[in-house]
Amino acid sequence: MAVRDLHALPKAHLHLHFTGSMRSTTLLELADKYGVHLPAALSGGEPPSLRATDERGWFRFQRLYDIARSCLRSPEDIHRLVREAAEEDVRDGSRWLEIQVDPTSYAPRLGGLIPALETILDAVDSAARETGLGMRLVVAANRMKHPLDARTLARLAVRYRDRGIVGFGLSNDERRGFARDFDRAFAIARDGGLLAAPHGGELSGPSSVRDCLDDLHAARLGHGVRAAEDPELMARLAGRNVTCEVCPASNVALGVYDKPEDVPLRKLWDAGVPMALGADDPLLFGSRLAAQYGIARDAHGFTDSELAELARQSVRAAAMPAQVREDVLGEIDKWLASE
Repeated sequence: MAVRDLHALPKAHLHLHFTGSMRSTTLLELADKYGVHLPAALSGGEPPSLRATDERGWFRFQRLYDIARSCLRSPEDIHRLVREAAEEDVRDGSRWLEIQVDPTSYAPRLGGLIPALETILDAVDSAARETGLGMRLVVAANRMKHPLDARTLARLAVRYRDRGIVGFGLSNDERRGFARDFDRAFAIARDGGLLAAPHGGELSGPSSVRDCLDDLHAARLGHGVRAAEDPELMARLAGRNVTCEVCPASNVALGVYDKPEDVPLRKLWDAGVPMALGADDPLLFGSRLAAQYGIARDAHGFTDSELAELARQSVRAAAMPAQVREDVLGEIDKWLASE
């Protein structure tokens, strides 16, 4: 029997960062437009060699990300990035994308925090109309900044909830600071009806996952793969139906695991932990959504039936309307029934 096309498998994409979603060709064009000198790691046409398991490696990763972000300077640039991210997701079989952004990072060039967020929301609306992809926004606070900044962002995210913001996250180096420092910001977000989706269990171990559950009451976890080191924690995630947004290519690129086979997809699967595969930062890691399912198939032996269930798990964890969820789940069944 022919192998089913993973690009045709309907799925939801729940872990994609804003600047990191950019096409490398777009980065080159914008850098040329604004006279930004790109280091060889960003201009060579190949994903940079990264390893973020030490301070120096993480600093280099953040520096490359910041340089790329500096090329986004106008509303037109923002609209282009979001439209192209949507086009790439559609090509990879995504029916729903929740793209993650810290609008404070774009505020200086877009007229302030509120204008920046409104520009991003306008871009999401336009891209959804143009491509037919369901799109929403997750606003993420930066763990490296003061918790009061996170509270400001949480209030703003709640205020714009009716414009398509569905979640509140916490990104950057989880080895810095404590999750509990951001508990008030997450309480504001949850009380305002937003999904709590902090990063945890990537560069730090199982204790980081526990902190996200205990202190931030996470409904989803950005990454969460290090929970595989603790059977009791995996049972807790499975019992609470907390979905881990697992990004296999990212985990290998950043040195969390040495090779795709080492990412504990099968261990999490066998423990009943729900997963939503994500691309994280394709600009820096070189692969998009369908390729993550390819890793599950090629490196971990997931059957098409299991891959379909992975796709269902991503859809169930998405903040999508019930009818949309039902429709996409039906499409997944059709994909699996095809020859």
